[in-house]
Amino acid sequence: MTPSWLSDPIAVPSVVCMAVAKARQEQLTKPRGSLGRLEEMAMLLAGLQDREYPAADRVGIAIFAADHGVAVAGISPYPQSVTVEMIRNFSRGGAAINVLARMLQARLEVVDVGALLDPGPLPGVVSKRAGAGTRDFRFAPAMTHEEWRSALQAGAEAAWRAAEEGCDLFIGGEMGIGNTTSAAALASALMRKAPELLAGPGAGLDPVGVARKVAVIEESLTRHRHVLNNPVEMLIALGGFEIVALVGAFIAAAQRRIPVLVDGFIASVAALYATRLRGDVRPWLLFAHESAEPGHRLVLDEMQAAPLLRLGMRLGEASGAAVAVPVLRLACALHREMATFAEAGISAG
Repeated sequence: MTPSWLSDPIAVPSVVCMAVAKARQEQLTKPRGSLGRLEEMAMLLAGLQDREYPAADRVGIAIFAADHGVAVAGISPYPQSVTVEMIRNFSRGGAAINVLARMLQARLEVVDVGALLDPGPLPGVVSKRAGAGTRDFRFAPAMTHEEWRSALQAGAEAAWRAAEEGCDLFIGGEMGIGNTTSAAALASALMRKAPELLAGPGAGLDPVGVARKVAVIEESLTRHRHVLNNPVEMLIALGGFEIVALVGAFIAAAQRRIPVLVDGFIASVAALYATRLRGDVRPWLLFAHESAEPGHRLVLDEMQAAPLLRLGMRLGEASGAAVAVPVLRLACALHREMATFAEAGISAG
C-alpha cells in the first residue's frame, strides 16, 4: 500500500509568471538571450515559485544516509563502517557539504535512514531508520514493502521541514557505501541498458573492481527479472533506503511548490524514479551538474536534462548541487537588479 500523500497534487509552473519574467528579460540592458541559461533559469524559477522575481536565497539541504547489503560483494574500496563514520563527520561539520552549506548559509540536516550501525543521537542528525542497512540484493529483495514506505516517508518529511522553513530551493544528497552499485542497477533496470554502460568507479574502484560491480548487477537483475516492469518493485528489489528517501523528498518538495536542484548520479537516478512514479514532478527538477560517473550522462539524457555545470565531481553528498546554487542566485540577481532599456535611457535593439 502506497502512502496517501504520494497522490497529492503537484502544481504546474505559472505560465503567467514565466511570461512576465520573459518580458522583463527582453527589456533588460543586454542583447536578447546574451545571458544564455541564466535567463532560462530565472524565467523557470519565476514560474515554479509563482512570482515575478524568483529567489534562491533560502536553501534547504537534506543528506540521506544508509547502508547496502550488497557491499559485502566487494563493490566498494571502503568498508561499510565509513557510512556511520561519515554521519558523525556530518554532525561535527567536517564534510564537504558542511563547508558548502556554511558558505551558502543553507539549512542542512542529515537523515539516518538506515546505516548498518545506529550512531545514536547526534546534533544535526534526524533518526528515521527504515532498518540496519538493506539486504544483499544478489540473493533477496533489498528491502520489504514496509521498509520502502518508511524510507519514502523519511524523505517526504525532510521536504516538508524545508517547506516549513520557507526554503526557496530544496537539495537532496546521499551517503552510503555501495550506493553507486544500487543506483547503477536501478538505472539499468528502468532504462533497459546494459550494466557496463552505467556502472563506474564510484568511490574509487579500479577496472577489476568495476568489472566485479558489473557482474554483481547482472546477477542481481537476473534474480529479480520478474519485477523489472514495475518501478516500485524495482526500488524494493534493488534500491537503498537513501535512494528511496530521495524519491520521496523530490515528490514531496514538488507538492509543496519547492524547486528541486538535483545533484549527481545517485540523486539523478532517484529523480528518474520520481518521474516514473509521478510524471508531473519533472518540471520541478533542475539538474546541477554532470558528474564524472559514466552512467550519469545516460540518466540525464533519459530525462532530457541539461545540467548547469560540468566540473568532474563525483563526491555525492549534494556537493555538486551546492556548488551550483551561486549560479542560480546570480541568475535571480541579474533578473531582479539589472536596469531596463527605458530605465537606463538606452535605445532598445
